[in-house]
Amino acid sequence: MRSHTCGELRLADSGKEVTLCGWVQRSRDLGGMTFVDLRDRYGITQLAFNMETHADLCKEARELGREFVISATGQVIERSSKNKKNPTGEIEILVQELKILNTSATPPFTIEEETDGGDDLRMKYRYLDIRRNSVRQNLELRHKMAIETRNYLNQFSFIEVETPVLIKSTPEGARDFLVPSRMNAGQFYALPQSPQTFKQLLMVAGLDRYFQIVKCFRDEDLRADRQPEFTQIDCEMSFVTRDDVLETFEGLARHLFKAVKGIENITFDRMSYADAMKYYGSDKPDTRFGMRFVELNEHAQNKGFKVFDDAELVVGINASGCAEYTRKQLDALTEWVKRPQIGATGLVYVKYNEDGTFKSSIDKFFNQDQLKTWADAMDARPGDLLLILAGETARARKALGELRLEMGKRLELRDPNTFSCLWVVDFPLLEWDEESQRFFAMHHPFTSPLKEDFELLSTDPGKVRANAYDMVINGVEIGGGSIRIFDKDLQAKMFEVLGFTAEEAKAQFGFLMDAFRYGAPPHGGVAFGFDRWCSLFGGSESIRDYIAFPKNNSGRDVMIDSPSPVDLKQLEELGLALKIKSDK
Repeated sequence: MRSHTCGELRLADSGKEVTLCGWVQRSRDLGGMTFVDLRDRYGITQLAFNMETHADLCKEARELGREFVISATGQVIERSSKNKKNPTGEIEILVQELKILNTSATPPFTIEEETDGGDDLRMKYRYLDIRRNSVRQNLELRHKMAIETRNYLNQFSFIEVETPVLIKSTPEGARDFLVPSRMNAGQFYALPQSPQTFKQLLMVAGLDRYFQIVKCFRDEDLRADRQPEFTQIDCEMSFVTRDDVLETFEGLARHLFKAVKGIENITFDRMSYADAMKYYGSDKPDTRFGMRFVELNEHAQNKGFKVFDDAELVVGINASGCAEYTRKQLDALTEWVKRPQIGATGLVYVKYNEDGTFKSSIDKFFNQDQLKTWADAMDARPGDLLLILAGETARARKALGELRLEMGKRLELRDPNTFSCLWVVDFPLLEWDEESQRFFAMHHPFTSPLKEDFELLSTDPGKVRANAYDMVINGVEIGGGSIRIFDKDLQAKMFEVLGFTAEEAKAQFGFLMDAFRYGAPPHGGVAFGFDRWCSLFGGSESIRDYIAFPKNNSGRDVMIDSPSPVDLKQLEELGLALKIKSDK
């Protein structure tokens, strides 16, 4: 129906007769001429209707409404008033034939970059929102990343295999979405949180290198970087060490940076989990800027200041060049860290004045010489501002980590066009839950301990480190993985430490344990949050912008009104109707 798209014609095409199809963006009636901007996914081209030569067409053009779907045939000519901001802005189509393919109701918001539609309205009419350039470009970025991911992995002999979507529910990890089975009354499938066990089984099957760009599901509370259904780049490799895995997927990251963003020379640092927590208060540190933590216990305690003396940790950051902060600004920072989501009880500051003197919020407890030792420990210079928190170690680090990110934002140190990449390694294998009085796997039950920590599984499980790793870019966990347990006895020990009885382990994971009896190779892998990676490359904090039809923060699709009630007959077929009636 069309000879060209609305984004491809240029001055060199002058004189050609063309046919374009698309949506009416806007029209302008100038008396003797009427102009219509015609839009498709490729761009916008101006249509020109001449009242003198084609009066009927011109009148018809004046009746076109926004978002009418039309076909226009005419000659490419040079525009007298060029639009340098539009790639097609040097030409227009002098229309000789016009067809209205479909009319349109008045859209609930303007289909333009500066739209008047709020988030909820645009989510309800998402198919209209996708017509806007920015949303369409986000989906094009996602498409390109998927293509380039497949191209890279294919070069290294990875095979893409689809794994089941209806699987078995397990109690570990986040909540499962459950699917009742009609043919097996009273029993349920679960939607996969990850293809973890299947990709390990593929290694047992000898497929050696597997990947899948796969939909996963978690029934958890939502935020900007979470959706109930999301997409992973899921990968597994056999006969590899941790270094083999990290080097392979550093290569993937470099390939995507070059192919999608045009950025080369991306490097990866490695940092232990212990150092990440000690120096940044986070297992996903943003290393685009400094402000590393400095612990001040030896300089600040036993000086008569009870807040410090009673604290497990006194720790601070150096905000370079901020000594001129006013009392009002400092009070605002103090209130900021005392918010419930940050959790600090207060904030101590020390100004290192340009004349070499110090002014602090605790001057009556510490003299100038003592404050100078703090400044020296924190590598401060005149003009800097020291911000210090104290308390229980984990809470103080977490709160200071949030304050560090906030200061980085206020000082414009978190440039979205700068990328700092690293692997965080050597995570704890287990974390203790006080409520249930048992250990849980920090990643999942199939993560191998570091070889040098094997014996600690029996003597001191809390100290065991995992052979696990997370890829972190600009403070965002892009993905993570581990070297897996492939020995059935070590896997049985792991289940025991996690509080599984032998019967429970067999009931839930017997298929995997059985597979390990038949020659499981050493293997490891990684899974990347594909939506997160897209949002990082696109410069957005919300993954919803890179999903065609996302859910809102309540897990609802407001466009199709889902989730929704179902017919009672469907529930009866599933054996659920009687249960619902009795609950009522």
